Amino acid sequence: MKLYENGVYLVNGVDIVEDAGDVKQVLAAKTGKTVTKEEAAKNTIAYGILESHNTSGNMEKLKIKFDKLTSHDITFVGIIQTARASGLEKFPVPYVLTNCHNSLCAVGGTINEDDHMFGLSCAKKYGGVYVPPHQAVIHQFAREMLAGGGRMILGSDSHTRYGALGTMAMGEGGPELVKQLLNQTYDINMPGVIGVYLKGKPILGVGPQDVALAIIGAVFNNGYVKNKVMEFVGPGVSNLSADFRIGVDVMTTETTCLSSIWRTDNEIKDFYGIHGRPEDYKELNPGEVAYYDGMIEIDLSEIRPMIAMPFHPSNTYTIDELNANLMDILDDCEKRALVSLDGQVNFTLKDKVRNGRLYVEQGIIAGCAGGGFENICDAADILKGASIGADEFTLSVYPASTPIYMELVKNGAVASLMATGAIVKTAFCGPCFGAGDTPANNAFSIRHSTRNFPNREGSKIQNGQISSVALMDARSIAATAANKGYLTAATDMDVNYTKPKYFFDASIYSNRVFDSHGVADPDVEIKLGPNIKDWPAMSALPQNMLLKVVSEIHDPVTTTDELIPSGETSSFRSNPLGLAEFTLSRKDPAYVGRAKEVQKAQKAIEANTCPLEVLPEMKPVMEVVHTMFPEAGEGNLGVGSTIFAVKPGDGSAREQAASCQKVLGGWANIANEYATKRYRSNLINWGMLPFIIPEGELPFANGDYIFIPDIRKAVEEKADVITAYRVGEQMEPFTMTLGELTDEEREIILKGCLINYNRVS
Repeated sequence: MKLYENGVYLVNGVDIVEDAGDVKQVLAAKTGKTVTKEEAAKNTIAYGILESHNTSGNMEKLKIKFDKLTSHDITFVGIIQTARASGLEKFPVPYVLTNCHNSLCAVGGTINEDDHMFGLSCAKKYGGVYVPPHQAVIHQFAREMLAGGGRMILGSDSHTRYGALGTMAMGEGGPELVKQLLNQTYDINMPGVIGVYLKGKPILGVGPQDVALAIIGAVFNNGYVKNKVMEFVGPGVSNLSADFRIGVDVMTTETTCLSSIWRTDNEIKDFYGIHGRPEDYKELNPGEVAYYDGMIEIDLSEIRPMIAMPFHPSNTYTIDELNANLMDILDDCEKRALVSLDGQVNFTLKDKVRNGRLYVEQGIIAGCAGGGFENICDAADILKGASIGADEFTLSVYPASTPIYMELVKNGAVASLMATGAIVKTAFCGPCFGAGDTPANNAFSIRHSTRNFPNREGSKIQNGQISSVALMDARSIAATAANKGYLTAATDMDVNYTKPKYFFDASIYSNRVFDSHGVADPDVEIKLGPNIKDWPAMSALPQNMLLKVVSEIHDPVTTTDELIPSGETSSFRSNPLGLAEFTLSRKDPAYVGRAKEVQKAQKAIEANTCPLEVLPEMKPVMEVVHTMFPEAGEGNLGVGSTIFAVKPGDGSAREQAASCQKVLGGWANIANEYATKRYRSNLINWGMLPFIIPEGELPFANGDYIFIPDIRKAVEEKADVITAYRVGEQMEPFTMTLGELTDEEREIILKGCLINYNRVS
């Protein structure tokens, strides 16, 4: 794999010309014409799709309107509640509500099914589509029924990626979908476009997760594709099946790229034909000469079975490399875990080594990444006639949709898997986010799913539990299962891959999925279960701000799963204050109490009473503030909390990572950088200030107060630098920035949140 240091021209889809030296002469010799970088940049597939969806008239400052929207049951209640508060009358574009996350109703009595019934009633009232539990995971339904060549889809899940089918898709926090529901736009600068040039063909036993993990390992830490579009080109694309491309594509989220798009061909044309939608296919290729801001060149024949060790998809090795250096790599993983887990629990992997081989206790093939037809068929071929054994090792397989499950039943793959001792379950995202198949304490699981962040598999560090996940391809998971839990690369197995043909049965969805076909029925009454609560009132940004630092996190990256844990806690997603009780519970259990204590002062201000009476520790703080700013106080002061994290926001698009801080009185984050655009956008849409502070020793510590004078004026006047003060025995100044904000984003922050910005009085 090669990462080019400079931009790259791609000529006729096959010739790479690096933007260095006498590039103009080289291009002229190849094309017979003068080529400018500016014109060539317009010849990417990404540029053409973005241009056709941009409403601003300015390709540097995009205002995108999407063709379709999709959400699942962790997010759609909050999205629709926010839009309802802003005057929603009808879904303006097709909006699909899937129910693939909280399907088991295992926590909180009726609250999960109450949310599902809320979704069904809203699909009827506002003209949407409702996919019942167990029918399909969000992204498989979108592939089968929503994607289309040249279209754009916005989803409230970070793995909204349908680029392999010619659809530019993006995963964002719920407020960005609210904007689309209210006929507003998705506002971004024109992103950079990174080419991913594929050549060669994968060897037998190598699957899409292997290719994906190789890419993630090469680009995550250096930020090569961060907030950019990955465009897959080159002759190697045509050597991959549609399922294979989809499996690579969905994992591009873990690179921190903004979106993805692939060139399309007859393989994708056949995909649409199989799914009864041939009219939705569109051939997509870059122009004669296309310019990319960077290029990743991959020889697919050189990719070998991969493993991403705990606790991040970028912690990658080949399985051969791991087996050859087993104790050294396990020792390194344990040392890294000391940082991720803050030493709260004893974590070990070296105890998994038995007779010189790594033993794992669990295998999972599931969800939008692993649950595809080809992955499961290949796994069944590898396991045919084998047994997974009667020891600790278990294997669970979750087809990504009921149509896939049905075909696996018909072709015998399910029978083959079950005969080995594996369990085949319904379409459910649970293993991916900690709501199903949680391993035993200190157990090690290998999964073809999307993420392996700390505790994402369901263990509770606050209860002294820890289990861990490594990501692998379904084929090597099956090979490991065939060897009864001993880590094995699929390339070490002699397998006859049968590659059965896929037949899609559309009647499954026509029988069970509610589709309004865009017709709203305003007479339908929305079903509001007792756990579904409105958002609490939120104040506008004050003139002056007093912040207390209530959590300080120095991990290299802080995931959204650490900010607001997934798993069973997400059952409370429809109750903003109830869900907020879990904020940072696995990372900093004292956070909620500290934030609530500070929030008392702001609530007193909102009630026109004295904040010093409910938060006495503020009195000496304000005395110091008044030595420089005697006018700060009644009528011009807001009080809130903030956290510091080095690089927060990697992972899930769930807006709750920001909204839970907000409803607890959070008014800012301070970071060296934000891991993803979507997390920063979530902060902004909830009226929180996304401060940036340079790397180095912090001018404040956890528990300190920070005073920011004239913060409202600074936001209004687009100040480049914000002067703040640590309040100690005296005022100690330091500076922060807010980064680039659109005029609309500034107005959202000034008004306190997106709900206030759009509120219908």
